[in-house]
Amino acid sequence: MRRVVITGIGAITPAGNTAAETWENVAAGRTAIGPIENLREWPLATKIAAQVKFEVSDYFKSKQANMMDRVSQFAVIAAREALTDSGLVVTDEIAATAQVIVGIGVGGMVTLDDAFHRLYFDKATRCHPFTIPRLMPNAPASQVSMDLGLKGMTFAVASACASGTHAIGLAFRAIRAGDTDYAIAGGAEACMTVGTVMGWEALRVLAVDTCRPFSKDRSGLVIGEGSAILVLEALDCALARGAKIYAEIVGFGANADAGDLTSPDAESAARAMQRALSDGQLTAAEVGYINAHGTGTSMNDLVESTAIKSVFQDCGKPLVSSIKGVVGHSLGAAGAIEAMATALALRYSLVPPTANYREIDPAIELDVVPNIAREIAIGAALSNSFAFGGLNAVLALRRYAG
Repeated sequence: MRRVVITGIGAITPAGNTAAETWENVAAGRTAIGPIENLREWPLATKIAAQVKFEVSDYFKSKQANMMDRVSQFAVIAAREALTDSGLVVTDEIAATAQVIVGIGVGGMVTLDDAFHRLYFDKATRCHPFTIPRLMPNAPASQVSMDLGLKGMTFAVASACASGTHAIGLAFRAIRAGDTDYAIAGGAEACMTVGTVMGWEALRVLAVDTCRPFSKDRSGLVIGEGSAILVLEALDCALARGAKIYAEIVGFGANADAGDLTSPDAESAARAMQRALSDGQLTAAEVGYINAHGTGTSMNDLVESTAIKSVFQDCGKPLVSSIKGVVGHSLGAAGAIEAMATALALRYSLVPPTANYREIDPAIELDVVPNIAREIAIGAALSNSFAFGGLNAVLALRRYAG
């Protein structure tokens, strides 16, 4: 089996409109959570979110933008940056087989919200003619494929908050198995609409002030949005063209709880981490950092900490952090944004902090790297994603040293 490396990264997130801006703010623990803006006037209880701020016209001509929901715009912007960053020249031969896999949580919610408002509030008798092409879950992957001219297998992955991680994991497996030499993979989400926020309010898991992962006074998650896309490449191809390498993906573990739809399971999450380690031929002792799912809800953080402790109980405490205190919880994009941060942590020997952390929770016996990044060389890391529906996905990455 072939080795697989990350040679390009791109992102548009609440913390920055590029991967570099996002990483700078994540590493600084500088939160992008703030008052909700640009939603229809409605009596929402929730007043905060992590929103992307950008001008569509800076990236797209009006005709192209009109064919895309906000979620597809995010995916294309991030994919363009990732491909440019990789330095990969897309020849006809590469275009024919390069895969595009984009994780998505709920699809084109802005388009759906606009359509429903038009129908039920404005009493319109027709929808926008591009309603279906814009809201379909595969639209971000298809738009990336068309924008970059890539003609290999292209599809969407829909597994709630594990979508981005599943997408990268599947791309990793495809390259490792020899199905393709190159893949564009990641996640995208744009569900900042009144209906979506109200749906999350009904679950009673949203934070009242900000997202405080692992802190004793955590009060819930904060909805985010955005996209991160990675260029994955067979190591021999990357070396042949002299590409820079951010990190190596060595393992992928995924499973299902087959239990409760919304409550996570510590034993199942631990098994997903163990599968990633086994797949990457890593021991727990080799892992120096875990980029946690860390949503900031009371239950999730406790369950994840229990799972981590069970996997690493015999080999000391790896460093753990959640970047959701900076970028919020971007659902289908979360795993991809966090995989990007994990790769950069390995490359730059810098563990990003858990922002907004205020108080030690004695039930969570982890080194959660509170508020200030920690400079330390790490050999290997895990990136965790645990989703509604009991779907777990974990990537194992290694520092690339030649």
